[in-house]
Amino acid sequence: MSTTVPELHLDVADTVPIPFWRQVRVEFRKSYDTRAGFWLLATIGILVGLVEGFILIATLVQESPVLWSDFAYTAGGITSLLLPVLAILLVTSEWSQRSAMVSFTLEPRRSRVVGAKLAVSAIYAVLTMVAMLVIGVVGTGICELVQPELTEWDFDAKLAIAFLVSQLLTMALGFAFGSLLLNTPAAIVVFFIYWYIVPTVLFVVGELRDWLGDLLEWFNFQASLQPLVDWELNTGEEWAKLLVSGFIWIVLPLAGGIYRILRAEVK
Repeated sequence: MSTTVPELHLDVADTVPIPFWRQVRVEFRKSYDTRAGFWLLATIGILVGLVEGFILIATLVQESPVLWSDFAYTAGGITSLLLPVLAILLVTSEWSQRSAMVSFTLEPRRSRVVGAKLAVSAIYAVLTMVAMLVIGVVGTGICELVQPELTEWDFDAKLAIAFLVSQLLTMALGFAFGSLLLNTPAAIVVFFIYWYIVPTVLFVVGELRDWLGDLLEWFNFQASLQPLVDWELNTGEEWAKLLVSGFIWIVLPLAGGIYRILRAEVK
């Protein structure tokens, strides 16, 4: 006697897809809800607090002139050194901690997961600028109360916007290396080698020949980014160098990394 087992069908046609904003919220929470992410953010906060406190105390004790930018851009500079590591962790932690299977099971559309992680990177860049502005106001406000004749509010909205754009590009650079390598230590090492060593090497090699120096300027993203940071990106050649070097160091690695994530076997 044989028994016929009825065939079961799972109908998911009416299932509501996960909203993108909810995916962004999840990825944002994951960015600080791990030991690596938490201690990275804590380290940034501690460093900013120590340096800003030292500047404030030294300024008041020595009765030195102080500008709003002394506090604001010091905080921004410190965060810009370490925050791209968080962009790397956003993408590599899924693979190093073997949580990618869970993430891609809950949201099979991997492109939306990657997009949410990129959105979180952008959110952190915006939060960095806001924190920079607040720290500048607080530090300068204290100096204004103690030594108003030596304090100057030199806020420039253009430089703040330039800082935000440069921070967005730097976060995208870290994210691109992370998505391409999918390995946290390797991506961090490659990022810092590129950011601190490659520009020096390109400059030294470019000094050998004038034509070689002119050519390598199109590959030096950090040097091409500096006129934007200073809000002095005035010529078409400077724009072209920024776009070409950004395409080489951000767009190409990011495209290769996203392709790898979409095709990689999840274990």
